[in-house]
Amino acid sequence: MTNEIRLAFAHPSERSEATSGSDPMDRISLRDHIVEVDIGAFQAERGTTQRICFNVVVEVRPIQDPVEDDVDRILSYDRVTEAIAFELAAERLNLLETLAARVADRILLEPQAMRVFVRIEKLDRGPGALGVEIVRSRKVAAVVPVDPVEEEAEHPRVVFLSNEAVASPHLKGWIDQLENDDAPVIFCVGAGEMPAPQTGHALTQRRVDLLTIEQNAWVLAARDHRCVVVSTRTELDWAMKNGQICVWAPSKIVLDAVDGPSAEPRDAVALADWFALEMSARKFWIIGAKSPEGAQDRVRLMNVDQSEF
Repeated sequence: MTNEIRLAFAHPSERSEATSGSDPMDRISLRDHIVEVDIGAFQAERGTTQRICFNVVVEVRPIQDPVEDDVDRILSYDRVTEAIAFELAAERLNLLETLAARVADRILLEPQAMRVFVRIEKLDRGPGALGVEIVRSRKVAAVVPVDPVEEEAEHPRVVFLSNEAVASPHLKGWIDQLENDDAPVIFCVGAGEMPAPQTGHALTQRRVDLLTIEQNAWVLAARDHRCVVVSTRTELDWAMKNGQICVWAPSKIVLDAVDGPSAEPRDAVALADWFALEMSARKFWIIGAKSPEGAQDRVRLMNVDQSEF
């Protein structure tokens, strides 16, 4: 076996040593760290957990002064496991490649970290381990905040529109009023008037019901060119920062949520209420529908005959 092939299957610590430069680096490692998580792009992987194994090696700048047995002067192993836990909790992911890159980037935010090797393997998808390994160095690490809450988050107005409200002659006037406000606006809708196909299976029915909501989102977007259908958190964040009025297409955010909503898609108002809480909405307005149970204190109700907020 050639040295290149041997290293390809060796532990990341051996690859780190074999590819080190002229400046020696210290290394810390995390071996065989196994967690159970909902991850994967295939439908069979959704709604269930599987074991994934992490092996991580971090090359760190040697400490020139005496360590003096002070944990605050070194890169703690806890920072590596915390980086993994943080990215797993952020959102449900389809790809190990995405997870590996995010873990590596977060580790490289540590001032001591110079280069990181991340190997992640799925242990339950076949007779062997299926995985990916990446190498990232500080000079190419993505710039991400250490703590997302340090950035001032946008607090939108989330407005649920019943089907009667979507068809209301007041719709344009409502959008005019909301457009003149400084707060970002996200519209939510329920399913259209046509009944959704029935699959007889809970998981597939959930997807069908979410798609019927998305069809109705496009109906709303067709009624006013200022309304743009969006489906990802990245799109929403960009839209809110740029003053774009959004209509929420819920499938991706709902299905990718680590702690998803208890509300079923057919209970569209409760689903919108969950979304408003997820988005840290400053206000949640409901036009033409009843408030969900337990949400009365934070909801403003309007009927479809009101022309002003």
